[in-house]
Amino acid sequence: MPAKRRKILVSNALPYGNGSIHIGHLLGYIQGDIWVRFQRLRGHECHFVCAVDAHGTPVMLSAREEGIAPEELVQRIAAEQARDFADCEIEFDNFHTTHSDENRQLLGEVFAALKEAGHVEQRTIKQAYDPEEKLFLPDRYVRGTCPNCGTPDQYGDNCEKCSATYTPLDLVDPRSVLSDSKPEARESLHYFFKLTHFEQFLQEWMASAQVGDAVRNKLQEWFESGLQDWDITRDAPYFGFNIPGHDDKFFYVWVDAPLGYAASFLNFVNATGDASFDDYWRNGDDTELHHFIGKDIMYFHCLFWPAMLKGAGWRVPTGVHAHGFLTYDKVKMSKSRGTFIRARTYLDHIKPDYLRYYFFAKLNPGIDNIDFSPDDFVSRVNADLVGKLVNIASRCAGFIHKGSSGQLADELHDQALFDEFVSAGDSIAEHY
Repeated sequence: MPAKRRKILVSNALPYGNGSIHIGHLLGYIQGDIWVRFQRLRGHECHFVCAVDAHGTPVMLSAREEGIAPEELVQRIAAEQARDFADCEIEFDNFHTTHSDENRQLLGEVFAALKEAGHVEQRTIKQAYDPEEKLFLPDRYVRGTCPNCGTPDQYGDNCEKCSATYTPLDLVDPRSVLSDSKPEARESLHYFFKLTHFEQFLQEWMASAQVGDAVRNKLQEWFESGLQDWDITRDAPYFGFNIPGHDDKFFYVWVDAPLGYAASFLNFVNATGDASFDDYWRNGDDTELHHFIGKDIMYFHCLFWPAMLKGAGWRVPTGVHAHGFLTYDKVKMSKSRGTFIRARTYLDHIKPDYLRYYFFAKLNPGIDNIDFSPDDFVSRVNADLVGKLVNIASRCAGFIHKGSSGQLADELHDQALFDEFVSAGDSIAEHY
């Protein structure tokens, strides 16, 4: 066992509140769950939290289509997601929601601290407006050609091909996802977070944090391209938390979403008393904070998030562990191709242990995409789990039953060999 008992808080990226969990989502949650289980087996104190990502235009529009309030939609989806996670044996200590009193409280505290420290300013900007739907379009409701690498059909915030970041109006031939009309550029007064204030800190954090070489290399590319201040405002109509002093301005979902990690933990602490919130989020001298995420949200978690925490006087992440996308037979999962597999569809037919092992066997420290092949899935489960693990257990059981009347020995036959196995735990733990 380790000489020192670590105190660790772990979060997974938050599932969005307008749809079901699919097996691509499960990749990261299973990775986080396995890491947490290992730390607990080593005797460490390890808390594991998550929440439904409740805010944003997509939730608002999905609720409108169903003729219900956004809160009702999120509550239903969150319950479904919690069931899917539990049935996949992903054991969160707490699964909360970003549309919570705790999150509103923490967001107000962080925003006030950032403003007081001079890290927030107001600017009049031009942004994409859909004249047919009569609303300002969120970044992901505008698609077009990447202005950096020329890849078509990209979202209005970042390119999936080259990872460049930009605004929707920077796209070549932008189109509204809602109406297919060309967005208009309209002016609005917005708050910006001064990310440029934190370049030196982020460089130092990147060098010391547990982020992996592939993530560190991508961060260095962003530094070389130059950091940009971050628009943290969205205009009405919008489902989210109002910016103090404004009825028609709301916090961008990516401001309150990562704070949902802290809010979920605060909800857990208030309900159980099992830990100290301040020890993990404000003091943090002997605690650790780890996030498991997909590579598409590295920019938010490795730049904006640690800078926002630093600016508010909170502790910053110990590690951000990113993984690649899940493909299906080397092609991006697609509903139209029938390769989009919901977690519930999988669970209705196959035990979760097989998928957990399959992902565990294929995950690695990098951010390359991981392919799900049905043939490879069957082959690995049969060869590794059945052919090796179960076969070894079955053979040992046979030997014990036939040679020892079903009884184990009173003492170890080879204490030195056993000690060698036990001592390997420390070297294995270093890889975690």
